[in-house]
Amino acid sequence: MAEAPPPTSPLRSLRSRPPFSALPLLESGPRGNAWGLYGPDDEIGALNLLTPEVIREAAKEIREGIRICTDLPLDFLKQPFFNRDVFKHEIRHKKPRSVNDDWVGLNTQSVSQWDGLRHYGIEGKAVLIASAYQDEQKYYGGITQDEIHNTTKIGIHNMVSAGGITGRGVLLDWDRWSRTHPNYNASLTTTTHSIPLSDLLAVASHQNTFFKPGDILFVRTGWTAHWSSLPDTAKAAHASLAGAPAIGVQSSEEILRWLWETGFVAVAGDQPAFEAYPFVDVKWQLHQWCLAGWGMPIGELFDLERLARECERVGKWSFWFSAAPLNVPGGVASTGNGVAVL
Repeated sequence: MAEAPPPTSPLRSLRSRPPFSALPLLESGPRGNAWGLYGPDDEIGALNLLTPEVIREAAKEIREGIRICTDLPLDFLKQPFFNRDVFKHEIRHKKPRSVNDDWVGLNTQSVSQWDGLRHYGIEGKAVLIASAYQDEQKYYGGITQDEIHNTTKIGIHNMVSAGGITGRGVLLDWDRWSRTHPNYNASLTTTTHSIPLSDLLAVASHQNTFFKPGDILFVRTGWTAHWSSLPDTAKAAHASLAGAPAIGVQSSEEILRWLWETGFVAVAGDQPAFEAYPFVDVKWQLHQWCLAGWGMPIGELFDLERLARECERVGKWSFWFSAAPLNVPGGVASTGNGVAVL
């Protein structure tokens, strides 16, 4: 008997997705939302666009057979940002046998990470908290804070059940491109420098890189490399700041329109917040629109150094990418767990 085809959502193609100008889809909901686009009970958002056809096409990116991990060591940040817990690791010897177990304690967002759909709500009443307008406690699909605590709805485990964050990855190496300009300054990475859409498109043109619906976008800012070069005292001083500045993609209508209409299913970078931090324009804050509005995962603090070198060496900035988030029922976020294959 032939195997039954996988169930389909109400929308499985970018071709039938409404334009950015049609948002919000739920008029009674917050601005920019795409709630209901993939059905009233959807829990994976933009990952719905990873159809079998998209995955088969993405697999064609494997040409060199080079595998590259995109996760930093779990102890990379001795003092994590945003007051997050320090990574802890113990080896427990099961005496008298020659047997050992690991014990690990971590905040899933203290280093390379995926922000899941429970991480960040969308603006409603515009209450000012910690330099950014926060939400009225509504998350993707209209999920409430009470549901976050008492159900597993829109938990990170749903992304695992769907097959992970897997498909065609595209790297825009902004740091490499910016080094060709006379005003390049590596210290920009620890400032609230916003990378505009014009820069990203210039990088794509410089690399001869094109995009496809269902792509996973990676932006290398050079933050990781610069941070690694700093003395420990400078790292500690910067990380302890209440709003520790960091480079990132610009929070703007122009960027959001491009992300939506290009058809990216996830975005990630090598910097602490993907978008410039502290958030510059809360009206167009990517965390609210992407996570709570569209169900699009955001990756942060990815290790893109070796990937960037290999992409430059082979002259190709697209690749197969696969990440299986931690299978935590009702989880908020996950370590990156990513592998790129050129």
